[in-house]
Amino acid sequence: MALFDVLTQPDITLSKAEQAQVKQIARTLLDTLKRERLVLDWRKKQQARASVQVAIEEGLTELPDAYDTAFFQQKLGAVYQHIYEHYASATQHTYAQAA
Repeated sequence: MALFDVLTQPDITLSKAEQAQVKQIARTLLDTLKRERLVLDWRKKQQARASVQVAIEEGLTELPDAYDTAFFQQKLGAVYQHIYEHYASATQHTYAQAA
């Protein structure tokens, strides 16, 4: 799961339970984004980009305590960048995966 890798790289020490928590957060966030926020041409519209940014921040609020404020902020940016680069729209990405 690429989003999990974005959240846990380069190096963060997590217990098995915390790893499972981060995986679940990543899955839930991606499902929410695909279902609600990654609309057609979302990257071209400021309001849609802001909506994705807010959803990411809200989705990551339950990350374990190992994510201090600075690391959390870094991961917010990294997750947004990953989503921006890899998900032009939920529909387009779904078709690309099916091919």
